[in-house]
Amino acid sequence: MTNSALKQLCISLAQAESEKKVVSILEKAGYWDDPSSWRDYGNNPNNFSTIGNQQSSADTALVEKIVNSVDAVLMRECLGRGIKADGKDAPGSIEIAQRDFFGIYDGKLSSIGSSQRADLAQKILVVATGKKGDPCYSIIDHGEGQSPSRMPETLLSLNKSNKLKIPFVQGKFNMGGTGALQFCSKNHNMQLIISRRDPRIARNEKDDDRELWGFTVVRREDPDTKSGMRSSTFRYLAPSGKIMSFSAASLSLLPGEYPDPYGQTWEYGTLIKLYEYQLKGFRTTIKLDPYYRLSLLLPGIALPVTLFERREGYSAHTQHAVLSGLSVRLDEDKRDNLEPGFPSSAEITALGQKMDVRIYAFRKGQRENYSKNEGVIFSVNGQAHGFLPSQFFDRKSVGMSYLSDSILIMIDCSNFEGRAREDLFMNSRDRLREGSLKADIERQLEDLIKNHQGLRDLRERRRREEVENRLQDQKPLAEMLENIIKKSPSLASLFVTGTRLKNPFNFTDVAAQDDFEGKRYPTYFKLTKRHTEKNPKQCPQNRKFRVQFETDAENDYFNRDKDPGDFSLTINGSIVEDYSLNLWNGTATLTAQLPKGSSVGSVLEVEAGISDISKVDPLGEAFFIRVAPPVKGGGGEPGERKDPASNQTGKDHKSPSRLALPNIVEIRHDDWERQGFDERTALQVKDDGQGGYDFFVNMDNVHLKSEIKVNTKIDSKILEARFKFGLVLIGIAILEHFEHQSDADSGEVEEGTIYKQIGTFTRATAPILLPMISSLGDLELD
Repeated sequence: MTNSALKQLCISLAQAESEKKVVSILEKAGYWDDPSSWRDYGNNPNNFSTIGNQQSSADTALVEKIVNSVDAVLMRECLGRGIKADGKDAPGSIEIAQRDFFGIYDGKLSSIGSSQRADLAQKILVVATGKKGDPCYSIIDHGEGQSPSRMPETLLSLNKSNKLKIPFVQGKFNMGGTGALQFCSKNHNMQLIISRRDPRIARNEKDDDRELWGFTVVRREDPDTKSGMRSSTFRYLAPSGKIMSFSAASLSLLPGEYPDPYGQTWEYGTLIKLYEYQLKGFRTTIKLDPYYRLSLLLPGIALPVTLFERREGYSAHTQHAVLSGLSVRLDEDKRDNLEPGFPSSAEITALGQKMDVRIYAFRKGQRENYSKNEGVIFSVNGQAHGFLPSQFFDRKSVGMSYLSDSILIMIDCSNFEGRAREDLFMNSRDRLREGSLKADIERQLEDLIKNHQGLRDLRERRRREEVENRLQDQKPLAEMLENIIKKSPSLASLFVTGTRLKNPFNFTDVAAQDDFEGKRYPTYFKLTKRHTEKNPKQCPQNRKFRVQFETDAENDYFNRDKDPGDFSLTINGSIVEDYSLNLWNGTATLTAQLPKGSSVGSVLEVEAGISDISKVDPLGEAFFIRVAPPVKGGGGEPGERKDPASNQTGKDHKSPSRLALPNIVEIRHDDWERQGFDERTALQVKDDGQGGYDFFVNMDNVHLKSEIKVNTKIDSKILEARFKFGLVLIGIAILEHFEHQSDADSGEVEEGTIYKQIGTFTRATAPILLPMISSLGDLELD
């Protein structure tokens, strides 16, 4: 083919908006049905075992493409300056590259203004074209680009170590972003790749085709039992084994004014087009749901990206948006969406790995604009690598059921050692790996959240808003429930003997706390209680110690986007890494592990301090810890076993406590939206954060209303009581079963999901509950 024909073929493929059109173009060119024109992806005919084992969802796979473009732009800046990417003069981290190349400080895009972010975002584009229902997404960058001869070893490679020795890029697993392939067009999983080396870099290289454009199409071929292939194979277009190439100064493939998808010229970099990409659940304009989702998955993206909507049929003032990550979104929107005082900063350490933590508490109903079911986001270099669901906050060990839809926690794991990162994150970078590190992180988080004073105060306020005004005089209710229980030994066994229901809101009026206004650069950091050498703080040998400091630092002092503060801790002059620290409204709470080998009776000198760019010397002070004898209980050494518990009284074990009588709250139609109810909701249970439960019963349930309407022989109050207490007893029985299973460590139910299961089960049984009670009560044997 002539140069002109090759160029036209490339442009035709780039402007095709369906798999059917691509197949037609390649059939006409004589390539589609010619096996010799196709080459195995990664030079491996068994590549499906690798490509098919990538990201489990289309959104996280799309993120990998964007991250690869970020890497390409950083590489261009490095190579364009004549710096060898893996040499001693190259940036030692992504954060340093951001600073040196683009003036972005502390690795945070919020350190530069919105207009500068918008300009920078022109280097990476994501463009939606084609049909509304089956859109194509093109990821286009002004990065280093690749010459045609280099593409098989870079853009089309698998399991090569291209980036492993380059410290300032993210994509080191070298899957080439292949996870997206399975979400491309339904029949052939097709994508297009076009690339050209940046001329500024190419002039210093020796490739014969260094100034040419290269392009190829990737497709999936079905298993062929005749040839012995038992699994699919991904192959790319390469007539005579070579990437197709041509010469051109530029290509008109960048988006023009809406709705023109191809009105501007492009001179170098890489374009990857995902045909009819199956981004299910995100079918709105790219500025809305896809933008929100990508912000979540790239909470601290290293470089901004412009998203362009170029499908026809959308009406808006502008059809593009700048993607700067969730951190920037939250920072810009916090006044209207976050509770006062948030975000709050903290630091935790698990198995020697230090993490920065940001805690966001949203105003009621506002978190859904940023996150759906993700409660905890783990990120590395600005990219989400795994999550814990919102049900994590429902755990008894966390006690934040009333805030489970209002908390979002971001954990930065960028400082992890290489092996620890491998132990926690799957190579697909979209889920966590089970193991001791994940378990220890969860324990540290449980302790941090459960004891966070700001969250505790907010939980009580929310609970009071939901429950206080709706709690009736509980004495007759308690007596009625106790009478039911007394008639059944099996029911009585669920409850603590002699427990009576009490009002959970026996409040005394107090003055509201003044709003805390911290300083950007604090002026003091001192202990709330002194622990001198003569009067040291006691700490059992097998426990951690906890102390508090008073300070005037603002809540996000330790991990704000610009000029964060640093905390340092030493014991007897040695740096301590195993600690957690959280800061809230002038109180910094430090929890730390004693050094290994600390002997009982020894006195340890601890020095703690904070520093930032405004200080020549750190703020802080020293205190002393005396190592006390170890105590029995939760702080025992790993591997210790106790004999099984008996039925006799004693101090060797704590017998599982039975459920106290619950707080029952009646919910009517007017409160459905606020409570998240609908006409078929029956029962909702929440952990009250104090060892008990609140039961919310839908007294306007459609099945209850229907039964009252048709069953006129029974007083409506009796039917309501049967419905209410029947549901509550079902809920109690499920909770007791769950607690029993938890004690047995069976793993039958993931903690935190039990409340959802109670809601689902009672929703299913509500239609038959009253008819069953009535019918079975009259049942007689012949």
